[in-house]
Amino acid sequence: MEANKTKIAIVGCGAVGSYYGGKLCQTGRDVHFLLRSDYEVVRENGVQIQSLNGDFHVRPVAAQSPGEIGPCDLVIVALKSTANHCLGEMLTPLVGKHTALLTLQNGLGNEAALAELFPAQPVFGGMCFVCLNRTEPGVIHHIAHGKIVLGRHGGSPDELTAAIAELIRSTGIPVDVSPDLEKAHWEKLVWNIPFNGLGVAGAAGLDATLVGQLGPCQPIGPCLATDALLDNGPWEQLVTELMDEVIASGCALGHDLSPGLGEHQRNRTRVMKAYLSSTLIDFERGLPLELDALFRLPLGRAQAAGVETPRLAALCDLLAELDN
Repeated sequence: MEANKTKIAIVGCGAVGSYYGGKLCQTGRDVHFLLRSDYEVVRENGVQIQSLNGDFHVRPVAAQSPGEIGPCDLVIVALKSTANHCLGEMLTPLVGKHTALLTLQNGLGNEAALAELFPAQPVFGGMCFVCLNRTEPGVIHHIAHGKIVLGRHGGSPDELTAAIAELIRSTGIPVDVSPDLEKAHWEKLVWNIPFNGLGVAGAAGLDATLVGQLGPCQPIGPCLATDALLDNGPWEQLVTELMDEVIASGCALGHDLSPGLGEHQRNRTRVMKAYLSSTLIDFERGLPLELDALFRLPLGRAQAAGVETPRLAALCDLLAELDN
């Protein structure tokens, strides 16, 4: 994968896709954004990244259909997992004999979905530890962090894994290569499940003094940002208990998760201040929640491993009610 000759497609140009695609574009690479609602804005004005590391502006090649882009060397998927049923239609024109697929989606099962659709292609997963929001069409606010943990689906890291990692590192983004992609997913879920899930639970009018008594509620309140959940009180207690359940589940599935991982994740989240995660924003916009990849599939695997996860089970029930 020759750095400056690599043709890259970004599928799913929200906050994550636009930021990492923008960083690749900034280095002069041949980057194509597959767009729908933001197409006219990006075609006319490009993408503006407002970052704590310095603002920048890029002009990727904007396309409305995958056929306009054609086969690529690397396809980066940053769609919400709720759109995975569209992957075959969207990706097939982008995939050639030597195309590598990298998903930056949240939750479990996304690499397997790509591998099932394209069994001849190498598939990779990337966990993005980053704080981003799309504030308006073509405008991304980068608030904190940015590291990617990269792994190969169905195998150990190889030369192509290293080449993709080096490609991303060349933009200034830190990349760690993990020998255990599933472990990396569970490490990310330690953050994603409590902060995405409980943030939305706040919109159910949940009384934070009734920690652990998650149940059917009427949506009456606002979603909760990360600072409200780290309140040194009942909300943070519930965050901690959910994190402990996720860590126990990952360990039961054979992944050596550090018992201090929850505290580490809470401490690194405090610098984000009042950050609204993607699931909160989706809920406020009336969009479907990523229930399967982020909540139901982890719960199912925990239960299959014999781990008791009462907080996660109750949270899944509440989010399903709110999603309906």
